[in-house]
Amino acid sequence: MTDNLGALLGYSAAFLTTVAFVPQTLHSWRTRDLAGISLPMYTLFTLGVALWLAYGFAIGSLPVIFANAITLILAAVVLWLKIISTRN
Repeated sequence: MTDNLGALLGYSAAFLTTVAFVPQTLHSWRTRDLAGISLPMYTLFTLGVALWLAYGFAIGSLPVIFANAITLILAAVVLWLKIISTRN
């Protein structure tokens, strides 16, 4: 695979998987309705994304770094909202 094709695939995958979290984050933020969100699942997912981000830094892959940095922020917002709603 050529470097350009590999980069295009990487950035395309990063964009799509990151953008997929925007609707959930916006819905959770606006409605504060997190009844359908699993706390254990989102906790594990957020930790997994943090590890993918660390891996991206370890291998120096910008698509992995960018996608997981943004996804980590989005997932952390939903996780934070879920934790707050669980305590109330």
